[in-house]
Amino acid sequence: MPLQPVNRRSVPDEVFDQLFGEVISGSLAPGENLPSERRLAEVLGVSRPAVREALQRLAHAGLVEVRQGDATTVRDIRRSGGLDLLPRLLFAGGEIDLAVARSILEARLHVGPKIAELAARRRGPTLVPQLEAAVQALKDDSDPVARQRHALTFWDHLTDAADSVTFRLMFNSLRAAYEPALDALAQVMATEVDRTCAYDAVVTAIADADADAAHSRAEALLRPATEALIEVINQLEG
Repeated sequence: MPLQPVNRRSVPDEVFDQLFGEVISGSLAPGENLPSERRLAEVLGVSRPAVREALQRLAHAGLVEVRQGDATTVRDIRRSGGLDLLPRLLFAGGEIDLAVARSILEARLHVGPKIAELAARRRGPTLVPQLEAAVQALKDDSDPVARQRHALTFWDHLTDAADSVTFRLMFNSLRAAYEPALDALAQVMATEVDRTCAYDAVVTAIADADADAAHSRAEALLRPATEALIEVINQLEG
């Protein structure tokens, strides 16, 4: 295993990051046993409690199975992992994983309209003013990164109104994966955030409690930038 001695400024975090990288890269395949705690501590130059803490974190993330008195086994993250892994998977190895980026975009395109639909059905009295304020902030701001943040606020309000814990957790994970790339995405996302009339159309559908219109207008809002980004990914994959 190409592991390196750990910088002691944050030992369990460093151990977790290195082992996470080994699992995600495939260097440690599903079903493979990790070295013992003692061996990992020797290779990494850290204490066994630090290794134990990192292994427990990996287990909670669904990456390994820790059996008392037995070997720690790598799990198949596609079957055992959760949405909280998305941000780490997107930037595994320090570079964007294009396949993960594509899957996030595809999920965004399909989940967003459903969230808007549910928000139209379940909205409370404060939703429309909140959405109108977010859209107005989007119109008033010229900074491309700030505009993306206003758009995220818009979707944050919609997700709250949809009143679905599953969609809320999905939104949280997608947002955590998306936010670190705001600067890089500014140019492509202008296709979306500049279309304030499309946001207005969604707000109108919400105000009218028209769930079908909210769904279709949200899809019309999200699709152009999504398809543009997927096309960029396809070109990069060549």
